[in-house]
Amino acid sequence: MNKVQLLKRIVASLTENLQLLEKAARASHAEATHESSKAENKYDTRGLEAAYLAGGQARQAREILDSLKLYESMTAKDFAPDDPIDLGALVELEVDGSRFLYFIGPKSGGLEIELQRKEILVITPQSPLGQNLMGKKRGERWTAKVGGSQVRYHVVSVQ
Repeated sequence: MNKVQLLKRIVASLTENLQLLEKAARASHAEATHESSKAENKYDTRGLEAAYLAGGQARQAREILDSLKLYESMTAKDFAPDDPIDLGALVELEVDGSRFLYFIGPKSGGLEIELQRKEILVITPQSPLGQNLMGKKRGERWTAKVGGSQVRYHVVSVQ
């Protein structure tokens, strides 16, 4: 799989999310400051709620912008067959008989990317799965308790 293309897809997805969020934040800000949002009585909180929403959206936009900068500066690192999993690795993981692809990224865990008709989930080293994967090598197996049941993991490949 081409990691340069994967990084481009991640940047494109984050850019799209940022544009949508900025548009929503502008709309919320406009609503919060619009004359019709002035409180009619002490129990009317429409303007205050819109201001909180706009503030939260602006914070999310800053987080996405920070992620964008990190991914734009990232280089596609090739991993040798025996290299341990680290930031920038594309990992094929077998989980109880089903296979999944994960990209270990610096931020934006949970982002789903489709590339070459395959779903790739971005995870961070800080996530529980990311913590388990860091340092492991191709072929390693382990079992972990997830939601009250034992789950078997097998690192199929590291790219």
